[in-house]
Amino acid sequence: MKEAQAAGIVTDPRASQIERLKAQVAELKERLAERDADLAELMAFKSLAISRLAAQHAEIERLRHQAASDEDIRRLPTRGSSVTTHRPCS
Repeated sequence: MKEAQAAGIVTDPRASQIERLKAQVAELKERLAERDADLAELMAFKSLAISRLAAQHAEIERLRHQAASDEDIRRLPTRGSSVTTHRPCS
């Protein structure tokens, strides 16, 4: 058995298991690094999206406040208010 192992014919099962586990660990480390990079990218996107939504909300609130305080603006009727319909001329 020792002569066969020395000739490279029969490998030690522990050595092959160690090599297999080393390859598996390397693959898992690579996958983990890719997931970490994806997570960082998604977190940056989330942060940007939230900041854009906050800026849009602030602009809408500013415009609503401006419209409410401006007397030169005529308000259009809303769906809930009574609207007089006009008949077409005949």
